[in-house]
Amino acid sequence: MAGGLVLTFQLSLITMAGGLLLGIILALARLSSRPWLYYPATFYVHFFRGMPLILVIFWLYFLSPVITGKSLNEFHAAAISFIVFEAAYFAEIIRAGIQSIPRGQSMAAYSSGLTSFQCARHVILPQALRNMIPALVTQAVVIFQDTSLGYVIGLREFLRRVNLVDAREARSVELYLFAGLIYLAFCSAGSLCSQLLENRRQRNWRFD
Repeated sequence: MAGGLVLTFQLSLITMAGGLLLGIILALARLSSRPWLYYPATFYVHFFRGMPLILVIFWLYFLSPVITGKSLNEFHAAAISFIVFEAAYFAEIIRAGIQSIPRGQSMAAYSSGLTSFQCARHVILPQALRNMIPALVTQAVVIFQDTSLGYVIGLREFLRRVNLVDAREARSVELYLFAGLIYLAFCSAGSLCSQLLENRRQRNWRFD
């Protein structure tokens, strides 16, 4: 089961990194005044936020051989599914964080000669990150929980390993209670961290 827990953490970290990167791109596109950026990004966000994650996993795993002619292994299929799905949620968190920055900051950046990309990279995003962190940590907790859905395509993540051990040992109560405690411990730690960061941000905001 330890190997399954390691796989769960690997999948969670890959999803957070990939989802955050794609989410930044989507958020900036959603804030753009250019229709060819705004409308596709908006459609993407609303589409994936309106879909259950398990359906996205099924689509990617079973349709990728039909479209590309090549099958994805369980880990790659799960990772890509999680990234494209979670990016829609990261995009909204990032968009809200960017919009929380006073417009005068971007106006000052533009007046100094920075381009839109430079303004976003050097001025807006670093400031907005402080406001986003609690929500990003909360989303990371959600991702950790959602990795258990990888079992539907045979991925041997933590919960799947527990299921396999139960099939061999027939100790359902003990094994699933243990699994529940593991999820509770990590998710509670993440939620506590998010709350502490939010309290710290509010204190800093009052002193600014």
